[in-house]
Amino acid sequence: MKFWPLLWSNLTRRKARTIFTLLSIAVAFILFAYLAAVRVAFSAGVDVANASRLLTVNKVSIIQPLPYSYQEEIARTPGVAAVTHASWFGGVYQNPNTGFQGVFQAPVEPEPFLAMYPEFKVPEDQKRAWIEDREGVLVGETTAQRYGWKVGDRVPIQATIWRKKDGSRVWEFNVRGIYTGDRSVDRSQFLFHYAYFDEAREAGQGIVGWYILRIADPSQSAEVAKSIDRLFANSPAETSTMTEKALAQAFANQIGNIGAIIQWILTAVFFTLLLVTGNTIAQSVRERTAELAVLKTVGFTNGRTLALVLIEACLLTVAGGGLGLAVGAAAISGGDPTGGFLPIFYFPSRDAVVGVLLVVSLGLVAGILPAVQAMRLRIVDALRRA
Repeated sequence: MKFWPLLWSNLTRRKARTIFTLLSIAVAFILFAYLAAVRVAFSAGVDVANASRLLTVNKVSIIQPLPYSYQEEIARTPGVAAVTHASWFGGVYQNPNTGFQGVFQAPVEPEPFLAMYPEFKVPEDQKRAWIEDREGVLVGETTAQRYGWKVGDRVPIQATIWRKKDGSRVWEFNVRGIYTGDRSVDRSQFLFHYAYFDEAREAGQGIVGWYILRIADPSQSAEVAKSIDRLFANSPAETSTMTEKALAQAFANQIGNIGAIIQWILTAVFFTLLLVTGNTIAQSVRERTAELAVLKTVGFTNGRTLALVLIEACLLTVAGGGLGLAVGAAAISGGDPTGGFLPIFYFPSRDAVVGVLLVVSLGLVAGILPAVQAMRLRIVDALRRA
């Protein structure tokens, strides 16, 4: 710490240059934090997918329905421990222009669905209330907070696909429960009774969107999937069964390799940042050639000179990077900035640690060349240049 005044003097010698460099570093690390959160948003379904859960969809496309009668046959397949189903509803709430963007809405079988997804945490009284009310809906806490809903509210949803038998497009539901979960769980879903939906809809009775099944032994997933698909081969609605993880990965791949895209963006950003920071430190060292000669004259060793420049570089990157990571984390903690398109949006602890390591590495790499030059500086040559 006895060299702190010297370090501070060096960093504040050109205040404008130091501030602009620091802000550049801060902005780069804010971008790093946001891109990490975006990567989580696009890969969350893959990361949290359960290895024991399989999905059976129509072989033509997931948007094509399957007969409800398939459920019993799937349940009898060796290796299947439980089966339930879900369907896409696709309604809007209040404003058709923003609607229910990002909210997964589905008619489901309440008890089997909750048993299939134990990561959904629901208070027992709310769980019972939802099961007992045919017009009840279970809402994720993110959606409930977004629209200011609470248990007991009656919510009208305008259907875009499914009309009711009376010709109306408005479906009304009673909010009977609000589920929670850890931050990797999609807490935006809107789940209601399939029995009520199937009975009240104008057409399409007896069909479901897809089946969700749990298998007893995850290592047998391939064999179970083949057995199920063989059951319905050459039928009007052939099936394709895959692991939940494979389906989530297929959806993610439709958008592109988000992880690779983000990695290339960050590589370009940090390479540019490395040049900017390295140039700042190199200029600072060149301006202090005479001072470095004096320091060596009064007894500064080569190793101490090397360390002085490296610490100076690291202080600059730690201040800028730390500021960027803190601002990024604080902004991300405010939730999804898209208003619902990214229901799982957070800055992972693992990436925060990577960010800290990047901050320190950036300082060391940017400062090593100027530091070596300062270390090798000969007193006579330095005084001559001055």
